[in-house]
Amino acid sequence: MSELTLTVMRLGFLAVLWLFVIVAVQVIRSDLFGTRVTQRGSRREAGRQQQAPRQQPAAPPQQRGQQGGGRRGRNAPSKLVVTEGTLTGTTVALQGQTITLGRAHDSTIVLDDDYASSRHARIYPDRDGQWIVEDLGSTNGTYLDRSRLTTPTPIPLGAPIRIGKTVIELRK
Repeated sequence: MSELTLTVMRLGFLAVLWLFVIVAVQVIRSDLFGTRVTQRGSRREAGRQQQAPRQQPAAPPQQRGQQGGGRRGRNAPSKLVVTEGTLTGTTVALQGQTITLGRAHDSTIVLDDDYASSRHARIYPDRDGQWIVEDLGSTNGTYLDRSRLTTPTPIPLGAPIRIGKTVIELRK
């Protein structure tokens, strides 16, 4: 084997070795510092404040009672509040839409928690105006008032929903 071939092979091996070291350092860095959580709601709120409110057409009489997630009484919750975890103090208004929780960037509430799955749980209204929490097959489970969820379960007002280190409650 010629000296030139041997030198090229040594340099190629050295390049592959450095590439491996750089990738290993990036993996360790992402494990130590985690992923960056962006505040998506702040841009939306700024855009909503600049736009004029839109008028919605009136619904037919048979559908008027079902708007906004069904019947809403005095004790119906109006917001979802994070009470413990890295997002403590975050509030999401309940407007009849499904709220997804997890590590995925397209979740309504993005959890930067090692114990949360990418698609961990969802909270949605049923026809009677009651809010339901459902675990989406997460590894570490979703807990409602210290009991692990196995089926979609109605959420009482003020009951803690625990996902890893994050605790969420429905409030008026």
